[in-house]
Amino acid sequence: MCSRCGARAEGEQVTNWTCSVEDGMRRYFCDDCARTHLRAIEGRLDSSWW
Repeated sequence: MCSRCGARAEGEQVTNWTCSVEDGMRRYFCDDCARTHLRAIEGRLDSSWW
């Protein structure tokens, strides 16, 4: 499940998702959320900032 929008992955779709480790926990983001917030992800900002 996407940590940002709540979208659920189906089958092999998860391989296209982005994984981020924040406070020792893995968070997964769908393609749409990852593309929208790409700069923040590359800048290593926690998802709470974006």
